[in-house]
Amino acid sequence: MKTVAVGLSGGVDSTLSALLLREQGYKVIGLSMSIYNTDIPISTSDKNACYGHFEKKDLKDIQKWGKNNHIKTYLLDLSEAYKKQILSYFQQAYLSGETPNPCIQCNTLMKFGLLIEEARKQGIQFDYFATGHYVRAARYNNRLTLRCGADLKKDQSYFLYRLTQEQLAHTLFPLGELTKEQTRQMARERGLAVADKADSQDFYAGDYADLLNQKPRIGQIVLSSGKVLGEHNGFWNYTIGQRKGLGIAYPEPLFVIDIDATHNRVIVGTKEETLQTSCTATDCVWMGLEKAPKQPMPVLAKYRSAGQWVPATIQTNGTDVFVQFDTPQKALTRGQSVVFYENDLILGGGIIK
Repeated sequence: MKTVAVGLSGGVDSTLSALLLREQGYKVIGLSMSIYNTDIPISTSDKNACYGHFEKKDLKDIQKWGKNNHIKTYLLDLSEAYKKQILSYFQQAYLSGETPNPCIQCNTLMKFGLLIEEARKQGIQFDYFATGHYVRAARYNNRLTLRCGADLKKDQSYFLYRLTQEQLAHTLFPLGELTKEQTRQMARERGLAVADKADSQDFYAGDYADLLNQKPRIGQIVLSSGKVLGEHNGFWNYTIGQRKGLGIAYPEPLFVIDIDATHNRVIVGTKEETLQTSCTATDCVWMGLEKAPKQPMPVLAKYRSAGQWVPATIQTNGTDVFVQFDTPQKALTRGQSVVFYENDLILGGGIIK
C-alpha cells in the first residue's frame, strides 16, 4: 500500500483530499507546518489567511481531527525558515518598489519544498505528497506540467507554476476535477466540520505595514510629467493600478502607474497611462517546455492571480523573456508573476521586471 502525505492546513480542501485519498486505497498521513513567528508583532484580524495568530487553533484542530479519523498527523515548525524565505522576500521586494506574490514563493520553497524535506529528515516515510489545490497533473512535450483546475473560478495553477519536475513527479492533486461547491458538498456528506469554513483570502490577515516595519516617511505624489499633486506617508502603502485612497483631487480619476522607491515618490496617471503592450519577465522557469523559446511563440498569458488569460507572444530576450500582448493590458506590476499557457496547460512563467 502506497503512503500519501497530505499537506493539511485546516481548511476544507486539504481535509477532504486526505479522506478521498484514503477512500482510493492509500495509507494517508498528514503534514502541517507552523509558520507564525511570535517575534514579529502584528495586528489582529478576523480575516482568514495563511499567516496569523489563528494558526495555533488551526493546528490544534488538525491534530484533533487526525486522531478522531485515525490519520497520523505531524507538525513541523518552519517558522524561522518562513521568516527568512518568505517574510524577508516580501519585505525586500515591497521596499524596492515591487509588489511581490509571497504565496507563489511559499508553495515552491516551503509547502512543496522544506516541508517535505524536513519530514524526510525526521524519518517520516511516504511515497507521494498531496495538496488540495485546484489543478490537474498532465504531460506535455514529454514533461510533467499542470492543467488548470476543472473549476476555472477556483483554478490555482498560477500559484504553482514554479514547481519543478521532481516536485510534480511525486505530487497528487485529488480536487483537480471538482468544483468548489462539489468539494463542500462531499465534505458535508462525510461530516467534516470544516465543510463550510471560509477560504483563506490572502497570505496575511493584517495590515502589510506590520510586516514591513517602516516608520511613516513623507514623500510626493506626482504626475508622470513631474507635477506634484500631494504627499504620502510612504511609497510602500501603494500598489500599481491603485485608484482609491490616493487622497488627491484631480479633474479625472487617477491611478498609480509607477513607484519610485529610491526617491519615495508615487507616480500617478490617467487610466490610459496604466495600459501597456509589453513587459519583460525575469527569473523564468519552464514546466511544459524544456527551455525558453528562441523564436516568437504565441501563448495565453496571465499576469495576476485573479486576472484573465490574454493572448500574447513570448520570445527569449537574453536571459529574460520579452512578452508582447496582442492588446494593451492594465497595470502590469513589477514583482508579480506572468504565467504562460497553451490552452489550459502551463508552459512556464517568470517575474515581471
